Amino acid sequence: MGYTSYFENAVSAGRNLSLAPAAIDAVLLDVAKAAVEQTDYLLQENKKDLDRMDPADPKYDRLMLTAERIAAIAGDIQSVAGLPSPLGAVLSDKTMPNDLQISKVRVPLGVVGVIYEARPNVTFDVFALCFKTGNISILKGGSDADYSNRAIISVIHGVLSAHGIDTNAATLLPAEREATEALLNAVGFVDVLIPRGSQSLINYVRNSAKVPVIETGAGIVHTYLDETGDLEKATAIIDNAKTRRVSVCNALDCLLINTTRLTELPALTKPLAEKGVEIFADESSFAALKSTYPAELLHAATPEHFGTEFLSMKMAIKTVNNLEEALEHIAVNSSKHSEAIISENEDDIETFLNRVDAAAVYVNASTGFTDGAQFGLGAEIGISTQKLHARGPMGLEELTSYKWVVRGNGQVRK
Repeated sequence: MGYTSYFENAVSAGRNLSLAPAAIDAVLLDVAKAAVEQTDYLLQENKKDLDRMDPADPKYDRLMLTAERIAAIAGDIQSVAGLPSPLGAVLSDKTMPNDLQISKVRVPLGVVGVIYEARPNVTFDVFALCFKTGNISILKGGSDADYSNRAIISVIHGVLSAHGIDTNAATLLPAEREATEALLNAVGFVDVLIPRGSQSLINYVRNSAKVPVIETGAGIVHTYLDETGDLEKATAIIDNAKTRRVSVCNALDCLLINTTRLTELPALTKPLAEKGVEIFADESSFAALKSTYPAELLHAATPEHFGTEFLSMKMAIKTVNNLEEALEHIAVNSSKHSEAIISENEDDIETFLNRVDAAAVYVNASTGFTDGAQFGLGAEIGISTQKLHARGPMGLEELTSYKWVVRGNGQVRK
């Protein structure tokens, strides 16, 4: 089937979408309310997707909705509604010698396309953030979450219709692969395309799209424990970063441990052993763990284990002699998402912060905080790992551009 009508309708909806901030917030609050009220329906449709997926698949946890998760999603939408709108904000304002008044003003990006995999929460998040910023959203979810996504978009469309708003303000494309190809080539309709998912999906979109792309990259996440790091802090941080939710992009993939701390590795990894985390350890860390860590969960690391986003109860450990070696390992293997140091040495901390090239860099805290809601953005449309336009959690401001507004009184250029 053809997809041009989807894109034309979205563009038309954008031209006609001009709502006061209070009206936008009222819609968002009603969507949050409707999501909670229709929890049973959403879970029923989500179960249809879950029944088609192997529970051992790392995507299963991302796909799964629960009443608690729906309540949290609704809370995020309410948070977005409560944030000030960035639209119309004057970024700069000046009067030139010829009395021209020139301002730089925030405006929507326009039509925002998002391609994502088995993450039904993205459907709610993208709509909320785009609608708040006056953008039109075109969503292309994966077939794994098609029942869930269609249920969610029906909830959103119900609220939009009740408010007399064109439902094309939020368009969900068919799950078929041909729809992805059409979106990648929607020049003249889509202003920016944002992929959310695996590295292979992101690479495919970046290499194939003819419309501008903002990458929300995979997370290959490291935490470095140096000579001075507090063991109690480190144990809690590493446990949380690895096991809080293993299928998300901010989860820990590789622990870098200073060689002076190897004797403490059994204590450091005890919570991981209790939760069944498989460890792929280099020679030194393997020797330190061999007599204490469960044998069935401890494996000798091979080169491919470093630079891997596990998205499961698996983790690598690499021993380094100093900060320089840690920085070099991160530079070679990082996806520039989230990186952390556990240290009490201020010089090492500042060196780490200054030299690590990542969207979010942490000191003595879990990388699990790389999240739009945790950063005070209400929600996020993704974690950008590139440097053009946006970096890190993309909230409301990151979904805007700007235009120059020039006011004169008959001036002409000589």
